Amino acid sequence: MAHRVRYVELDTQGIVFNAHYLTWYDETVSDYIRAAGWQYQDEVKASGCDFHVVRGLVEYKVAIGRKAEIEVGVRCTRIGRSSVTFQPGIFPKDADTLLATGEIVWVLTDQATRRPVPVPDKLRTMLGAFEGMDFSPAP
Repeated sequence: MAHRVRYVELDTQGIVFNAHYLTWYDETVSDYIRAAGWQYQDEVKASGCDFHVVRGLVEYKVAIGRKAEIEVGVRCTRIGRSSVTFQPGIFPKDADTLLATGEIVWVLTDQATRRPVPVPDKLRTMLGAFEGMDFSPAP
C-alpha cells in the first residue's frame, strides 16, 4: 500500500501517532487477503465464521514524519489451527530501510458461539500458493 503521511496523522512531536501504524497494517492485511484471492465477505456469509484480531504489535525502527512517502507491505508467516499470523513492514517509497514492523494475529471464530474454529484448508492453500510456502496443518 502506497501512502503519503498526512498532517492529521502526526502527534505533537511531528511524527506519526502510534495508532496510525495499526490502521495502515489493517488496511494492508485486507488488501493482501484480497490479492491472494480470498473473498472475505462472501466467506463470512457462507460460513458464519469471521476473523478477529487478537494481537496487534508495532515495532518502531525509524520515526516517520509529515509528507513521508511510504510503502506498507505484509506477508503471512504462519497459519495455526485457528489463527493466521501476518508480519507487516513499512518502508520509504522506493527504498528498503525498514521503518516499522510488527505482527497481526487473526483468530477465526464461529460468530454464533464466539469460539475458535479451524482455518479452512481453502485459505491455507490459497495463502500458501500466494506466499510460496506450505501452510498445511500440523499432524
